[in-house]
Amino acid sequence: MTETTGKTDSKSEDKGTMSLLGHLDELRTRLFRCAIAFVIMFIICWTFSGKILAFLLVPIQENLFGDGEIIFINITEPFMIYMKASALIAVFMATPVFLYQMWQFVAPGLYKKEQSMVVPLMFFGTLFFAGGGAFAYYVAVPVASRWLISLGGNFTANLTLRSAFAFESRMLIGMGVVFELPIVILFLSRVGIVTPRFLMKHFRTAVLIMAVLSAVITPTGDMLTMSIFAGPMILLYLLGVLVSWISTRGKGD
Repeated sequence: MTETTGKTDSKSEDKGTMSLLGHLDELRTRLFRCAIAFVIMFIICWTFSGKILAFLLVPIQENLFGDGEIIFINITEPFMIYMKASALIAVFMATPVFLYQMWQFVAPGLYKKEQSMVVPLMFFGTLFFAGGGAFAYYVAVPVASRWLISLGGNFTANLTLRSAFAFESRMLIGMGVVFELPIVILFLSRVGIVTPRFLMKHFRTAVLIMAVLSAVITPTGDMLTMSIFAGPMILLYLLGVLVSWISTRGKGD
C-alpha cells in the first residue's frame, strides 16, 4: 500500500492534476511544435526537391520496361508532387521531434522510472521508422512495382507522376509505421499494459489484425504487396515479444 502511494506521489510531483482544458492546451502546444519542426524540415527539403523526387522514383523507374515512362497530364502535377516529395522526406527528418513531443505529452502520467525510457525510445523509435522507410524503398517498392508492372507486359507502361508517387509514398510511410511495432510493444510492456505471456497467448489474433492492417495500408490490396507488409509485421511483433521479455525479466508475467 505504501509502495502504491509513493508511486502515485511521484506521478503528481512532476505536474499536478491537469484539467481537460489544460490537457487540450498541452496537446495544442505539442502539435504546434511538431508543425514548426515539420515546416523547417520542409523548407530545407524544398531546396532539394528535384533531387529528392528523382531519388524517390528510382525503384519504380528501374522496373519500367520497353518504352515505359512516367508522365504527367495536369499542368500543376509536377509542382504538387515536388511539394509532396519534400513533405514526405520532411516527415522522416522531423521524426525525432514528433516522438519527443509525443513523449512529453504522455510523460506526466508516468512514474519516474518509466520516464527514464525517453532516450532509448527516442533513439530506437527514430531508427526503426527510418529503417522501415529504407526497407520500403530498397525492398518493398521494387518487388511490388516489378510484379505489378509485369502484369501489363503486353502494354506500354505510361504511369502518371501522381500515381507513381502516391504508390511509393504510401509504402514508405506505411512501412515506417509498421517498423515502430517493437517500440510500441516495449513501451506497453514497461508501463505494465501487456506482458510477453499475453502477447504470445493472443498471437493468432494479432496475426489476423496485422493481415487486416496490411490490406488497409497497401496501395493496391494485392496479395503480394499485402505479404510484403504482413511478413515483416509478424516478425516485428515477435521481436517486440522478445524485447518485452528481456525488459521485464525478473518482474514476473
